[in-house]
Amino acid sequence: MDFDTIAAISTPMGEGAIAIVRLSGDDAVKIANNIFKSPNGKQLIDEKTHTIHYGHLIEPKTEEVVEEVMLSLMRAPKTFTREDVVEINCHGGIVSVNRVLQLVLQNGARLADPGEFTKRAFLNGRIDLSQAEAVMDLIRAKTDRAMNVALGQMEGKLSRLIGQLRNALIETLAHVEVNIDYPEYDDVEEMTIPVLLEKCSFVRDEIVKLLQTSSQGKILREGLSTVILGRPNVGKSSLLNSLVHENKAIVTDVAGTTRDIIEEYVNVRGVPLRLVDTAGIRETEDIVERIGVERSRQVLKEADLILLVLNSAEEISEEDERLFETIQNMDFIVVVNKTDLPQKIDLDKVKELSNGRPIVTTSILQEQGIIELEESIAKIFFEGQIEANDLTYVSNARHIALLHQAKATIEDAIEAAEAGVPVDMIQIDVTKTWELLGEIVGDTVQESLINQLFSQFCLGK
Repeated sequence: MDFDTIAAISTPMGEGAIAIVRLSGDDAVKIANNIFKSPNGKQLIDEKTHTIHYGHLIEPKTEEVVEEVMLSLMRAPKTFTREDVVEINCHGGIVSVNRVLQLVLQNGARLADPGEFTKRAFLNGRIDLSQAEAVMDLIRAKTDRAMNVALGQMEGKLSRLIGQLRNALIETLAHVEVNIDYPEYDDVEEMTIPVLLEKCSFVRDEIVKLLQTSSQGKILREGLSTVILGRPNVGKSSLLNSLVHENKAIVTDVAGTTRDIIEEYVNVRGVPLRLVDTAGIRETEDIVERIGVERSRQVLKEADLILLVLNSAEEISEEDERLFETIQNMDFIVVVNKTDLPQKIDLDKVKELSNGRPIVTTSILQEQGIIELEESIAKIFFEGQIEANDLTYVSNARHIALLHQAKATIEDAIEAAEAGVPVDMIQIDVTKTWELLGEIVGDTVQESLINQLFSQFCLGK
């Protein structure tokens, strides 16, 4: 495909040692050559691919020096976009990197759209759509586990498996076509149905395996929405600070100090948590605190995990019991805090109200029990589940939805075959499954969806 030449800043804005302005397209080397001056007078257009060059960027008309740079030259097709690519390494100040970008744009390049470099890699056949989406997952990964899942997908683990399933379906469709084209041969149909059932059952079983990894994969990709819940002054904000290892929330002995929800990401044993410290849920006449309580109730509905904090130095109150009732159908861990104080809480009653959920005792003031809490969090979501390095995780919500649809259509095909439905009718469901799997890797996806997906990427990627 022929595209114009694009450019963008590929490093975060701000002060740093180095920033990178990337160009990609047929004129990338030509544009860079026009504004680059080497100390030895060499021309970039004459240099070999995958080489790096020291020199200065200049204004072509006045030869005024704009920046001192290191310039990486990479020629198609062995580049990320399969186009000529030039990466200009300049000083990492806001002014310097913007001057370089403006110079590049003034000399023939166009400012890239968000995700356009990765989009070109997809359109030029270097990666498929699932690998392109994994690039963004890799950038956003918050834990080592999440990064490993993204790396596996970027390297084509999911793509290869989807390819195997689609090939199996193509073979099935070929048998169906033979049956349709040669209906006069009875033995063809006798051969077709067993082959169809075998292939479709294989595809269904593999889809089921993938979907079994989706809950873990989605958690690793998006993080676990974890709400710290409890009455005022039981230690919720102290717990947040302890898990984050930073004083993010104000801690006082005054009930109702936290007036609004506070969010922070934290890595707990490889599980990315989006921690939400809520205002203590209680009846209050304070207008501001009441708003905070209502917000707390709202985020509670959207939570994946609840950390219900109780005060060991107080008896269980009616408010505590109401909180237990509110979260009874959710995943939660009970945190009995302030064990450094004389115990008044009835732990047997806590066990009864917890209904088998984990209970962890802590003294956040003395930094006790946090390790056990972290172990309990990881245990809920990862114990007893396969975590082999060669396992293909599905973490993308779009992929998960397509796999559920593909599972439904392939099961329809299997049921129809077992019921003796004519093979040309079964072919419809098999073909639909093949198309749904193709949407995952981008073989059968619409252009509008491609544009929407890449628009979510950061500029310069």
